[in-house]
Amino acid sequence: MSSRAVSGMTSERSRPEEETREFIVARQTERLRTLLDAVVPANPFWTRKFQAAGIDAMAIRALDDLPRLPLTEKAELVADQAAHPPYGSNLTYPLVAYSRMHQTSGTTGRPLRWLDTPESWSWFLDCWRRIFEFAGITAEDRVAFPFSFGPFIGFWAAFDGANRLGNLCLAGGGMSSEARLRLIEDNHATFVCCTPTYALRLAEVADQMGIDLASGSVRALIVAGEPGGCIPATRERIESAWGARLFDHWGMTEIGSLATEAIETKGSLSVLETECIAEILDVTTHAPVAAGELGELVVTNLGRLGSPLIRYRTGDLVRADTSPDPAGRALLRLQGGILGRADDMVSIRGNNVFPSSLEAILREFPAIAEYRITVETRRAMNHLRIEIEPTDEAVSRGDHLVAEVSRTITDRLNFQADVQAVAPRSLPRFELKGRRFHRVEGDAAHRTGEPDAPSPPPSPPKLRGKG
Repeated sequence: MSSRAVSGMTSERSRPEEETREFIVARQTERLRTLLDAVVPANPFWTRKFQAAGIDAMAIRALDDLPRLPLTEKAELVADQAAHPPYGSNLTYPLVAYSRMHQTSGTTGRPLRWLDTPESWSWFLDCWRRIFEFAGITAEDRVAFPFSFGPFIGFWAAFDGANRLGNLCLAGGGMSSEARLRLIEDNHATFVCCTPTYALRLAEVADQMGIDLASGSVRALIVAGEPGGCIPATRERIESAWGARLFDHWGMTEIGSLATEAIETKGSLSVLETECIAEILDVTTHAPVAAGELGELVVTNLGRLGSPLIRYRTGDLVRADTSPDPAGRALLRLQGGILGRADDMVSIRGNNVFPSSLEAILREFPAIAEYRITVETRRAMNHLRIEIEPTDEAVSRGDHLVAEVSRTITDRLNFQADVQAVAPRSLPRFELKGRRFHRVEGDAAHRTGEPDAPSPPPSPPKLRGKG
């Protein structure tokens, strides 16, 4: 990473509310009471849910009372929107009060539509203000958004948040990758917001165009939407190609953007606990896990009163970082970011494997341009097939590359995968989230994601956790 990437990067001194747990807890308690007072009985979804659970929401006055409220799952939201189309009943105010509609990218089934009032959207943008501050943005920075700007929420709030800060914002909707790279180059963009997959895709296209990104103007990338930002091998590949610092961040369409990497805390995400309540629970028992143990992230957002989520099971697996925060903040940090998805785990020969574990290995090989993982179920047994697409320069290595990858997977993960080399440029490229992990029955045909295209991609069949 060049010195240009880190020059001028200093994060703003933490606000007082981040200095002590006492302040954070007091703020969370006050905002939780405000939230419950707002949604009961005005919000039909939460009123019904609490009544069905026999809970008097008005009796929830302290954070210690929160576990008395039931957990909320995405399937409930999907069912609610099917029963009360088109937006569901999680609406605290009359429909006329809402001014924004976004939806998930739909990779776990039917897309969820989500409405925001002007006040809720303003809260969303304030979360992004904090994310930009953690990344050390300055008034001189120019922020590029190589993003389709369709109904998928993606970086809409980031764009509006940077605009509110007064930064020059470069919208890259409806453009090819080549045109987006020229936009970045011609306007001397210093920050880029995109998915890890698309950061790698832009680097690939830049190489084909003869553009040296590493010597360009970009000094930082903020990525989200999928694992990758906190996977060391993926991070290294992106930072090396761009000559820039990478910042991971976490959010979901229905939750908001609520965790981010900071300059001082590379490799972990700081949760914006003044804007939410985060719990890390055992996936099976739903009890709190011990500090530093793996669990599911459960979130209550505190500023999106128009369409809030309370004790929402995100499906993302995390562990708390128990080491002192180098910046002195008292916020919860997630070691290694999002470590995997509970519903993406697959058992291979008795070994529990996450797609991110495989990506961490495959991205260590510069000779691999792209890959695809397929889990086939045959006679109730899972079989893993990994297709690797070599770079043009690596084609001659052929069987040697396959053998090296196979051996590394066996050494690291204790099982043998079926690794196959495919022709260069034969695997799909992606504009938003990569769809490299597939489950099929028997020898069913591969599902492929949308190719890189100048126009917004068609609706995909399933959403990964971040949005």
